[in-house]
Amino acid sequence: MPIVGGIEAGGTKFACAVGSHPDDLEVGEVPTTTPEETIRRTVAFFKAHAPLSAIGIGSFGPIDPNPASPTFGYITSTPKLAWKNFNFAGAIQQSLGVQVAFDTDVNAAALGEFRWGAAQGLDTFLYLTVGTGIGGGGMVNGRLMHGRTHPEMGHIRIPHDLAQDPFPGSCPYHGDCMEGLACAPAIRARWGQAGENLPDDHPAWTLEANYLALGIASWICTLSPERIILGGGVLRRAGLYSMVRSKVSALLNDYVEAPEIVPPLLGVRAGVLGAIALGLSVSHPT
Repeated sequence: MPIVGGIEAGGTKFACAVGSHPDDLEVGEVPTTTPEETIRRTVAFFKAHAPLSAIGIGSFGPIDPNPASPTFGYITSTPKLAWKNFNFAGAIQQSLGVQVAFDTDVNAAALGEFRWGAAQGLDTFLYLTVGTGIGGGGMVNGRLMHGRTHPEMGHIRIPHDLAQDPFPGSCPYHGDCMEGLACAPAIRARWGQAGENLPDDHPAWTLEANYLALGIASWICTLSPERIILGGGVLRRAGLYSMVRSKVSALLNDYVEAPEIVPPLLGVRAGVLGAIALGLSVSHPT
């Protein structure tokens, strides 16, 4: 297999890797600062491992993943203002002179799980991450999910009972969308401390499971996934998976059968391995 590069571009760090498989990766990290400095340090990492046949990028967004678009490879309307309308893929391609594959961080993670993880053998599944934000991607009929742009599952509107939960939401665009109610910063803002500091019996976790289940039940009814892979830092809480599964089952009420809801088999490496898989898709298409 060719050796490719992979970038999992997050709001606090870029995870960079070189390799072709989970067992042969050389990895590094670059802090996410300004585009100029972050790209410079990222390019330096890959130049130290040249030559590469391609680089895959899984990026925070929103982005433009359409190769036919004049703004393909751009980060677009992100709340990270320094990165707004930045030609990310173009900057990497021009600096390193290799083919670049570009998609969302969650679609990249989904591709990694499809190739090496919990979605092997499936052609319709969802990958969801719940952390600093909430994002979703995945495959339908064996193809990564795209349309006019890409899925923004974290920004769907879900029922919000203000009597039960008066927190207005933390999303700067929508207030109490799903991300605004259930991401890690929302947990911190609502309860005055980070989720990892809350005990297992804190009411935060019942509320969190309820919000996640509302979104998941809607996606089950609209996309009919064979499996749902649920990851991200918030899901490290013991017991949250079982609470989410129970609430999803109750919401569906035996109308349709709930698919498996499982953690990512690749764990925290799903994103950067997905970026490697993106790179392989353009350097060694199957």
